[in-house]
Amino acid sequence: MPAATGVAEAAAVLRAGGLVAFPTETVYGLGANALDGHAAARIFAAKARPSFDPLITHLADPAELAGLVGAVPSLVAALAERFWPGPLTLIVARPAAVPPIVTSGLATMAVRVPDHPVARALIRAAGVPVAAPSANRFGMLSPTRAEHVAAGLGDAVDLIVDGGPTRCGIESTILDARGDRPVVLRLGALPVEALVEAVGPVDVRPGSSGQPVAPGGLAAHYAPRTPLRLVDPPPSATAPRPDDHTRGYLALRERPAQPYGAVEVLSPDGDLTGAAARLFDALHRLDATGVTEILAERVPEAGLGRAINDRLRRAAATWQPPA
Repeated sequence: MPAATGVAEAAAVLRAGGLVAFPTETVYGLGANALDGHAAARIFAAKARPSFDPLITHLADPAELAGLVGAVPSLVAALAERFWPGPLTLIVARPAAVPPIVTSGLATMAVRVPDHPVARALIRAAGVPVAAPSANRFGMLSPTRAEHVAAGLGDAVDLIVDGGPTRCGIESTILDARGDRPVVLRLGALPVEALVEAVGPVDVRPGSSGQPVAPGGLAAHYAPRTPLRLVDPPPSATAPRPDDHTRGYLALRERPAQPYGAVEVLSPDGDLTGAAARLFDALHRLDATGVTEILAERVPEAGLGRAINDRLRRAAATWQPPA
């Protein structure tokens, strides 16, 4: 955790309408005062983010939710009590104090309490809720280290608080629990199985055919600059190609037999929690090697594997087979 003066300086920047990149347990966020429409507009400009994609508002403590939004639905309150602080974002009604730009004009707001001492100390010191999407250019790989933020956003950020690598490595799970049956709007660092254990059956409907009602719902997202293509393991089942040395490979457990130009292994023991934590960091490294293409293995579709595969599918959405 940085010195208290670092948090105090960052909090002052937020109160003055500036942009601060800071660590959470999921990824680094690009924060602005959620009660200041002009500050929130700077987030969209810095990220080149379309105005129709809403932001997540972050609070320092679960008790702040009722003070911000007023009446809280009973199931939302129960989920907040069980999973906050933590990587669960909940959908609530947008209060009048939060300007419409934060929610892209929607009557609802995405909100969570991060499970990171630096993030909570910063929000508490700022004294305001903080709107914060991931601290990267829109549609690109999410940052899990301060250096990822600096490389991606540069001078568009007023201050970066370096809290080291993030723990979870992928974004929060987003859940709309206001209706009769909760709906997962974005797969993330809290597994669906944990939600089912807490509230019973949930629907999983990530993505949107119109305006997103939650961040991270577009078909193409989380992408490296290098074209990425999904493949099925094991890598030994694929015949070598003459150009393998120009391609990169993202494996779950074992290095492929082919002489790829760059290889990253997410988790030699197959642990999906560790794989999720390393996912974006590994893709950042592969993206920086100059390979012509990244082949990425699908992982088991269970637990955090669902969120990993979701990120990989979106990263690969713009890939086209050669003519």
